[in-house]
Amino acid sequence: MKKKIKIALIGCGGIARGGHIHHYQTLAEDFEMVAVCDIIEEKAAAFAKDFGVPAYYVDYRDVLNLEGLDAVDICTPNYLHSIIAVDALNHGLHVLCEKPDAVSVAEAEKMKQAAEKNGRLLMVIRNNRFIPQTQYLKQYIEDGNFGRIYAARCGWQRRRGIPGKGGWFTTKAQSGGGPLIDLGVHMIDATMWLMGNPRPVAVSGSTYCEFANNDVAESVDSAFGEKKAGGTFDVEDLAMGYIRFDNGACLQLEFSWASNVQQDDKFFELRGTKAGASFHSTDNKLKIFTEQYGKTMDLIPNLPGAGNGHFGNIKNFADVINGVAEPVYRPEQGLNMIRILEAIYESARTGREVVL
Repeated sequence: MKKKIKIALIGCGGIARGGHIHHYQTLAEDFEMVAVCDIIEEKAAAFAKDFGVPAYYVDYRDVLNLEGLDAVDICTPNYLHSIIAVDALNHGLHVLCEKPDAVSVAEAEKMKQAAEKNGRLLMVIRNNRFIPQTQYLKQYIEDGNFGRIYAARCGWQRRRGIPGKGGWFTTKAQSGGGPLIDLGVHMIDATMWLMGNPRPVAVSGSTYCEFANNDVAESVDSAFGEKKAGGTFDVEDLAMGYIRFDNGACLQLEFSWASNVQQDDKFFELRGTKAGASFHSTDNKLKIFTEQYGKTMDLIPNLPGAGNGHFGNIKNFADVINGVAEPVYRPEQGLNMIRILEAIYESARTGREVVL
């Protein structure tokens, strides 16, 4: 019999409001939101009032001790993800956590080990696996239509979209980095998932910080996070890199918060022996490039807008806990992701390829 999961949300910022809470309300048959938590009491109180949550707290440790609690959803700044997740897992709770998994490989490993030791589900948000375009293409690939995928590109370019400038987003000690760790997780993960999650063996990368003193903010993304006048900006605003995988495939990548490009765009492109594909947010269309009857052919399936995929991700979390689905995300994949990001930063620092 399906159990209604009692869950608490930790961190009441923009991603909790815009990407999580509404889906719990829609999935009322699966979840009961029993509490929210934020270190700023006014924010926690307002969140609880706005969304009809019966209790709020300012210390997450009080939440972990709530009687009957089954799971937590962590929506805090990046550096707290592993700290809260490990604590929650050690309390016997299931954990759903916003990306990135952690700010270092060592912290991601602690999360994985805590989940295994306590026999609890650890799932980190991978919402771009759940948008219609990646879902369709995954099935197309698994049906054998794509052949061997040997090369890919992905990225997320913003022209002027630095989030929370001066706040935790641009403070390396709290965020772990700039657009590579903020945006990179999304498109690197979606692309690697479509490629069959090959194991990364080497990376090379470069990072740049050229817009820390530029206050032009045209993108809606620049309104995300909480700005702090005169605050810290010690992360990159552009990262570019290259990943080699154990099966011989490769992946090029580019992520920026600010860059002199024509327009904002998030994208992936795949090259296979039977077909290729691309998705760009500029038109939200999945395009497949193949051959038929001796001619090249383009396929553009009629799919809904991309959305953000959080609903499917949160639904999978519930279904796995209730034993009716397999997890789309596994902690080893998250560990590989942080290995990649950490190695790209190291490559940028040293000017050398990093072997994983």
